[in-house]
Amino acid sequence: MVTTRDSAADLGTSVHIAQPEGALRVIIRGDHGTPVLLLSGAGNDNISLSWRRAIPVLATSYRVIALDWPKQGGSVPWDGTADHERMLAAIDAVLEHFDLERIALVGISQGGALALAYAIERPHRVERLAALAPAGVLSFPPVVHQLLWLTAQSRFLHRTATSWIFRSRAACSWFARVGLFGGPVDEFDEIVDEYHADVLAHGSGSSDWQNGSIGPLRMKVDLRPRLPEIRCPVLIIQGSKDAGVRPEHSRAAAEAIPHADYVLIEGAGHWSNRERPEQVNALLTDFLAA
Repeated sequence: MVTTRDSAADLGTSVHIAQPEGALRVIIRGDHGTPVLLLSGAGNDNISLSWRRAIPVLATSYRVIALDWPKQGGSVPWDGTADHERMLAAIDAVLEHFDLERIALVGISQGGALALAYAIERPHRVERLAALAPAGVLSFPPVVHQLLWLTAQSRFLHRTATSWIFRSRAACSWFARVGLFGGPVDEFDEIVDEYHADVLAHGSGSSDWQNGSIGPLRMKVDLRPRLPEIRCPVLIIQGSKDAGVRPEHSRAAAEAIPHADYVLIEGAGHWSNRERPEQVNALLTDFLAA
């Protein structure tokens, strides 16, 4: 097994929350203001990759808690399946550990979907939420959907093959350019190095949540019918050149939520939080302070 340094160690204090399947690692920083829980995406994402530029900014005004999902970053090893309900329970565990009744949620991609789902299922616990390019509001054409479902059913396709391919730094660099970013990124080489190191340490592939969210005929996790139930203020941030979540999907989601604002960042891709950190941090700071 390849060992790597803890890339999030310099972002705050690490806390490990014991669970039956393993331990959830969170980074905490800031000791005043509204508690804000940051939720990363899927695959080889983690606290450092998603929130390196956001944590220091938000922690000047808020009590920031950033979560590594099960099987991700510092929440490895994990003995069990991290499906939709288990991921919601991971958020419960964080709130219970820190004795929090209500919290603000900020999530990207998979984390954005779970933030929206948490506001639907536990509305009394969410003060407000921001979702960056949220999953859970997508659908795919026939044939494409079935191909994605077949991939999700095959460990070789969604784990073994991708782990082998992305052991190459060049493959990680290519994926970042076409899948994560819409244009130039100041910290591109640093991000690719960190992403590649995570692949070498943990392998690569889609998450249990992603694999479990798609059924043979339709999405198993489709939040769209229940989005009108969300009552807290919501901000959806979307890159116009996102290759994973198309702007029309996230805009339709925002229009379905009663108290939602929608911001389209022209030229940005899926990881707008790393591609345009100053702009995204300003949007988050203004929204959380409203």
